[in-house]
Amino acid sequence: MHIMKTIIKQPHPVCVPARSRVTIAAALVALNALNDASAAEPELTGTLLKVSKEQVITIGYRDASVPFSYYDADQKPIGYSIDVAHLIIERIKTELKLPELKVRTIPITSQNRISLLQNNTIDFECTSTTNNAERAQQVSFSNSFFTIDTRLLVNRKSGIKDFADLKQKTVVVGAGTTSEKILRKMNVEKSMGMDIISAKDHTESFLMLSTGRAKAMMMDDALLAGERAKARNPDDYRIVGTPQTHEAYGCMLRRNDAPMKAIMDAAIAHAQKSGLAAKLYQRWFQQPIPPKRVNLDLPLSPHMQTLFANPNDKPTS
Repeated sequence: MHIMKTIIKQPHPVCVPARSRVTIAAALVALNALNDASAAEPELTGTLLKVSKEQVITIGYRDASVPFSYYDADQKPIGYSIDVAHLIIERIKTELKLPELKVRTIPITSQNRISLLQNNTIDFECTSTTNNAERAQQVSFSNSFFTIDTRLLVNRKSGIKDFADLKQKTVVVGAGTTSEKILRKMNVEKSMGMDIISAKDHTESFLMLSTGRAKAMMMDDALLAGERAKARNPDDYRIVGTPQTHEAYGCMLRRNDAPMKAIMDAAIAHAQKSGLAAKLYQRWFQQPIPPKRVNLDLPLSPHMQTLFANPNDKPTS
């Protein structure tokens, strides 16, 4: 009997030319590199996506918050806070690879700054906005870039030395500010009988003080120093009173926008750690500033020194 042998033929190996093998390998390397890049660069969201699409970033500014955000002689916004805003913008340009990113500026007030941020009219603001728990329910804040105390500005001849001396007197304060809430609460709880006037901005507040319509003006001490410096006779006024609060200024951004906040925090922290923030402080608080070349002559406070050494986004203390 013949035994049938089944012979199974093995398929011939596919021969790939050496040049093709090199091309395929190169393509695989390129594909892996692309995948790695995609993994390293997460998809843009929130404000950064908006800015990337529009190629424009819009910041809010105040027109009379000397020396933080105010007009120069050419009606352009300048100041310590504006410099901080531009440090953030430069970092955004780098992160988004948009060296020609356009910057648009829009004036804001104490009353409309949050709504303009929420409705996308502005992308962020660095002016003189206090980071507190109430506002944190509506917006987010960057690392703090300044700290202040709330006090009083009075005429030297007024006889007012502290808040207790405000009984039965007219006091002016900025509408929508933390100082206004503090003053109105104090008026009720201590039955002081103050006539409290809410002014639209710092300039109007000081006008009421300088013309005698108000006996005192309550606000952040650094802003009070700015108003005093603008006066015809700065020596006629003095900053007095036990600080009612210690507050921290932060840049406002839309709530829960973590990628945007990370960039803002990094820009501010780098400036504070590198010594750049101290140089900006010296420029705006210890040297003559435009347009009138006045000097606020405010030394760097211990609170500010601590902030520069330990950047953080802690709210009002």
